Amino acid sequence: MSNDDESWLRVKARLRAEVGDDVFSSWFARMDLEQLADGVVRLSVPTRFLKSWIQSHYAERVLACWQAEQEQVGRIELIVRSAVLKTTVQPKPKAELMAASDGARSFNNGAGTGRPMSAGDPGVHEALGGSPLDARLTFDSFVVGRSNTLAQAAARQVAAARRGDPVMFNPLYIHAGVGLGKTHLLQAITWAGNAANERKVLYLTAEKFMYGFVSALRTQTALAFKEALRGIGVLVIDDLQFLQGKSTQAEFCHTLNALIDAGRQVVIASDRPPSELESLDDRVRSRLAGGLVVEMGTLGEELRFEILKARVVSARSHHPSFDVPLPVLAYIAKTVTHNGRDLEGALNRLLAHNKLTGQSVTLEMAEREVRDLIRPQEPKRVKIEDIQRIVARQYNVSRSDLLSSRRTANVVRPRQVAMYLAKTLTLRSLPEIGRRFGGRDHTTVLHAVRKIEGLVGNDMALAEEIEILKRQLQE
Repeated sequence: MSNDDESWLRVKARLRAEVGDDVFSSWFARMDLEQLADGVVRLSVPTRFLKSWIQSHYAERVLACWQAEQEQVGRIELIVRSAVLKTTVQPKPKAELMAASDGARSFNNGAGTGRPMSAGDPGVHEALGGSPLDARLTFDSFVVGRSNTLAQAAARQVAAARRGDPVMFNPLYIHAGVGLGKTHLLQAITWAGNAANERKVLYLTAEKFMYGFVSALRTQTALAFKEALRGIGVLVIDDLQFLQGKSTQAEFCHTLNALIDAGRQVVIASDRPPSELESLDDRVRSRLAGGLVVEMGTLGEELRFEILKARVVSARSHHPSFDVPLPVLAYIAKTVTHNGRDLEGALNRLLAHNKLTGQSVTLEMAEREVRDLIRPQEPKRVKIEDIQRIVARQYNVSRSDLLSSRRTANVVRPRQVAMYLAKTLTLRSLPEIGRRFGGRDHTTVLHAVRKIEGLVGNDMALAEEIEILKRQLQE
């Protein structure tokens, strides 16, 4: 082995120690030393994508590692092994090198955006850099209550796991309505996981995943994009309900299977359970449902009060004189019931009024400022599974009877009632309802709905039965 090769081994060891095993394996494992002469190091990688990514995120760090090994190294040339074009990295002042290192660290934390790799593929670059993170969304700022205890405990378990530990539940699937803390937990996992420096955690919204994959297809870097995604230690996907497009969903399915089969952790959040993601392929829904599915419930009044107290404490770190009397917090917690974002908005209004006018926060001010946030109590979100269970119990049949092809009278009427309730009490489409009732055609569902609508007007006993079922479902 030549002296240059020995130097390259030491540089790689130094680089691995700085960026960690996962990052090194993803980006530098296939980098080779081609030549070292006259203070110029020529390194090669197998794809244009790798060259562009290293150039954008790690070129200065690689140069610094070489200069720590051999002071005479002045620049690095990155080339693609199958190409003759090259990219030159000029040495930069120390301050700029430190800034570049900070940029690389922000990528490791899942939040960096860096410079575009090239004019043609910013989507790929942004996706692999992760979606932006909010520094406030950590486990320390997450307020735990009865409705989110299990989700928070599962999220902490994922974030605390070390490299090589067995994966307890995979994927972890968290679902809840808007503003109930899903994104907070997913970003907390990302911050805590990357801070531990055990596994690379990448946080992506479904839209960013789609954007990156489509950009990779357009610029012919799809293979490298897939390889990079599958090298992630923990993949966190937010708002999965927005994942659209057959090819994108197929790639997501392949990535999901590859990560889970390799023992890598996947965490997903959506506004509904896997069974209700009607736009996704059956195989994806089945794989998602095979992990730990956790619902975060609505915020109770006590939890809303604790959230408000925590937010006031946080606001005082920037506005020491800001004070909200406990009766005001209790009023907001009692009347602003929709979600956590409305609570945040209510406090922001009080803070703005206090700072801009100099007036102290009072109950009268709160009543005036938040009155448009006081919404009527929304009915409970009804699920098709609940409809099937309660209808089956009411008519003394089994749920499997409702989903079967049986055409006996004691099964047909309950099945039609259940379909009617699914159409009137949920937002599911006719094809989705048909699929959830044993794979029936949407015309069958439409016939059932019209049949029951016609009978309700003339059959008082049936109308009363349906009203009883509705009350049971919305209790």
